[in-house]
Amino acid sequence: MPTVLGFEGSANKVGVGVVRDGVVLANPRRTYITPPGTGFLPSDTARHHRAVILDLLQEALTESGLTYQDIDCIAYTKGPGMGAPLVSVAIVARTVAQLWDKPMVGVNHCIGHIEMGRLITGAISPTVLYVSGGNTQVIAYSKRRYRIFGETIDIAVGNCLDRFARVLKISNDPSPGYNIEQMAKRGKKLVELPYTVKGMDVSFSGILSFIEDVAKRMLVSGECTPEDLCFSLQETVFAMLVEITERAMAHCGSEEALIVGGVGCNLRLQEMMETMCQERGAKLFATDERFCIDNGAMIAQAGWEMFRTGHRTPLSDSGIRQRYRTDEVEVTWRD
Repeated sequence: MPTVLGFEGSANKVGVGVVRDGVVLANPRRTYITPPGTGFLPSDTARHHRAVILDLLQEALTESGLTYQDIDCIAYTKGPGMGAPLVSVAIVARTVAQLWDKPMVGVNHCIGHIEMGRLITGAISPTVLYVSGGNTQVIAYSKRRYRIFGETIDIAVGNCLDRFARVLKISNDPSPGYNIEQMAKRGKKLVELPYTVKGMDVSFSGILSFIEDVAKRMLVSGECTPEDLCFSLQETVFAMLVEITERAMAHCGSEEALIVGGVGCNLRLQEMMETMCQERGAKLFATDERFCIDNGAMIAQAGWEMFRTGHRTPLSDSGIRQRYRTDEVEVTWRD
C-alpha cells in the first residue's frame, strides 16, 4: 500500500507528515509566533515557512526511517488559507515531486482535518464540527460530498478568540486560544454577550465588536477581570457551536460527533459537546493538539485516501486556492 508525504502550511503552522496505510510515521511541525497584541502577516508567515520547511522534510524522513525512494506520492495543501504561506509550501512540494519523480495530490485543508480525525478516533460517519482560526463549519457526509450544514457568516470562531487575545495583550505562545482557555478556567463571573445564531449559521463579528468595546471600561471600573471576560466569551461562542451541531445531528440522525480543527483542542468545548452528546445518546470523538492543530500528517492522510482512489494533480494545476470550500471536493474514497 502507498506511502504518502504531506506538506501543510496554510496559516502560521508548517508541517511535514508521513502516512502509510493509516499509520502516522512522522509529523514534525513548527509555529510562527508573534509578540503579544499582534497577529501574523502573510508575508512574514511565508518567510518563516520557507526558512524551516526543508529542515522539517529531513526530520520527517529521519523520524519515519524512510528515504525518498519509499515515498509513493507528494500531497500538499491546495487551500483554503493564506495566499503567501500556501504558495511557499506548494512550491516546495512541487519541486520535491519533480526532483523525486513522484505524483502529486492537492488536498483541501478542511478535508485533511476530517480524514485525520476519522483516522485517529475511529469515528465512522460523524457529524463534524470543524473549528479553527480560519474556518467554522458543521459538516456531514452524503453522496460523495462533505456537505456543509451550517457555518460562520463572517469570521471564524478561532479568529474571534485570537483577536480578543490581542485586546488583552495575551501571549501568542503557544497560541492565543490556548492561553484564553487557561485564563477562562479562573473566570467566575459570566458577562452577558450577544448570542448570534441564525438558523444553522453563526456570527462572531458582533460578539467580538461588543466585547472589544466594553472590555476596557469594565476592566477599569472593576466590574470584571480579564479571566471573567475570557470565560464569558468561551461560554457564549461554544454554546452557539454546540447548538448548531446538535441541530445537524438531529437532521442527519447521527449518533457520532467529531470535533476537528485547532479550536477543537479546547477542553471546555469538548466538555460542552460531550454533555450534549450524552443527552442525545450519541458519542463524541476528539483528538489532542498533535492532530487537532494544523499538521502535515493530516494532509498526508487525506492525500493517501485520494491517491489510492485515483486522484492525481497535474503539474499545470499544482497551484493554490485561497478559497476552496469543503463541499467542492468529490469524496471518491467513501461509499
